[in-house]
Amino acid sequence: MTDVLITAGELAELVKKDPCVIIDTRNPDAYAAGHLPGAVNVHDIFTFLATSTPEGIHELKTKFADAFGAAGLSGKETAVIYEQSMNSGFGQSCRGYYLLTMLGYPRIKVLHGGFDAWKAADLAVTTDVAVPAKAAFAIVPEAGDIMIDAKAMLAAVGKPGVAILDVRDVDEWIGESSSPYGKDFCPRKGRIPGAVWLEWYRMMKPTAEGPRFKSKDEILAECATVGISQTTPVYLYCFKGARASNTFLALKNAGVKDVRMYFGSWNEWSRDPSLPIDEGLPTAAVVTGKAA
Repeated sequence: MTDVLITAGELAELVKKDPCVIIDTRNPDAYAAGHLPGAVNVHDIFTFLATSTPEGIHELKTKFADAFGAAGLSGKETAVIYEQSMNSGFGQSCRGYYLLTMLGYPRIKVLHGGFDAWKAADLAVTTDVAVPAKAAFAIVPEAGDIMIDAKAMLAAVGKPGVAILDVRDVDEWIGESSSPYGKDFCPRKGRIPGAVWLEWYRMMKPTAEGPRFKSKDEILAECATVGISQTTPVYLYCFKGARASNTFLALKNAGVKDVRMYFGSWNEWSRDPSLPIDEGLPTAAVVTGKAA
């Protein structure tokens, strides 16, 4: 597949020859302080919390089809999404990539290294606010298959062959914290039963220019540590779909064929007491078994 990631230099060339709509996912203050020329600010990409009820999914699709249409995306342009850097926004630019993919948008790029990479390349920055021409944004219903709901995730629990992949930070995985917004933001701490864990940071590595995604082979090597290959169906989750979007992009770029996301993630799962969770240290049962 074509690489979703685009470097700052490649983007500077692309905008000269092809129609592009550049979307800044950062908060409005960061956008106002300086952004890529022509970029439109859509911070809701990061902040919107979704539920996986039919009404919730309909609201998510409608909201973002409207927002992307208002930003000028008609299907003819390449959508280019960026955040500050690849690790400061919990994968928020990748969340934009996931949302556009889920809506069926045909041409999407993510600026590798984000705004920091653009500035480091000494490329033009502006404070001018873009006023895009509103476009008609078409939703492709079948593209929505990459989004699963709580019911589908529950059906995957204990199902042989499907990898439930938790990519949250370690304090969330071990049940010490319920979210990045505070330890007790959600009513329950823990993880979806049977999940394997790859912290989202492991999809990236530090470079002199800041964090960048690992190579395809490096990402496949990370996946192999939890039994995931290119043919394993993977059901991802995090807290609200941002960090999991970062991993979604990494896995798709590395050629993992069937990757879906439970977008409601822990924010939704933990609030429904009827849904099962594993609590405490993931190693507790193993240690107890050995002690016995």
